[in-house]
Amino acid sequence: MIKPEVLEGIECKVCGNKDPQKFKEAFVKDGMSIVECSVCEFVFLPYYYRKDIVYTNYKDEKVLEQVRKGNDWLKLQRHFLRYKLLKKYQKDGKLFDLGVGWGHFLEAGRQLGYDVSGIEISEMPYRYAKDDLKLPVEKIDFFDMKVQENYYDMITMWDVLEHIDECKKVVVKCCSMLKKGGYIVIQVPQIDSFIAKNQKANWKMMGLDHVNYFSIKTMTKILEENGFKVRTFKSSMELKLLLMYTILPMVKKLKGNKNKTTVISSAERQEYYNKTTNRPKWMLKIMLFFHDMIYNTMSAMNIGEEMVVIAEKV
Repeated sequence: MIKPEVLEGIECKVCGNKDPQKFKEAFVKDGMSIVECSVCEFVFLPYYYRKDIVYTNYKDEKVLEQVRKGNDWLKLQRHFLRYKLLKKYQKDGKLFDLGVGWGHFLEAGRQLGYDVSGIEISEMPYRYAKDDLKLPVEKIDFFDMKVQENYYDMITMWDVLEHIDECKKVVVKCCSMLKKGGYIVIQVPQIDSFIAKNQKANWKMMGLDHVNYFSIKTMTKILEENGFKVRTFKSSMELKLLLMYTILPMVKKLKGNKNKTTVISSAERQEYYNKTTNRPKWMLKIMLFFHDMIYNTMSAMNIGEEMVVIAEKV
């Protein structure tokens, strides 16, 4: 049962429903009510639980240290795979990345000839993208950023929109920034994916860190009611995240107390990734071949826990 204080001021950011009677509890995770809008079926974590959460210090110095020790060549290959899809819709032009993270996606785009730029609110990823990769990135909140309307050919968001309570405002602002015929590309955890449906409240993508849990239906609704036409959906499984968030905890449990909850820091996850991928380049190329084959096969079979949507401004 949803607590009355959780429903106070509640609003569905997809359809605008504000009636507390038209929300139901979809899941309970760590004592929190994940709710579903009875009007449009959008699943989200109420703002009540997240009002004190900020992302300016999302990663710390220890994570930055491990990222600097990582293999940039290998990280770029993952993003070149993404561009194989993007180039079917936009081969070049002005590309803006909202939430650039460590910046490897933008760096791959720059190497492929795109005119890239972006923003990142978290200090350590911003510092790496700006100072280490020398990318044209600003540290600013998207809602505070002054924009040029009808300017960009493509806007991308990789694992960003699930973190933002005001997701509709993001879509509307992105639409104003794009040229007519330009594209928005969004990757988010998918609540109606094969994995999410099977794991339910145990799904690792569900928790305080993520507020929005889009399905194909609700993602289509928020885009097509705010200036876009969806062109394609693609199931996605980030194998790097599988390694860091699923395999590493299993390894830690096997080495320690199987009944004890293991807390793993972001720095530890990055360090484990670095150790796993610290191989000769010829070996990494073989690993990449199988990575791409597995990724593409799982995507074609619609087995994943995230979705990539590409929509055109109309």
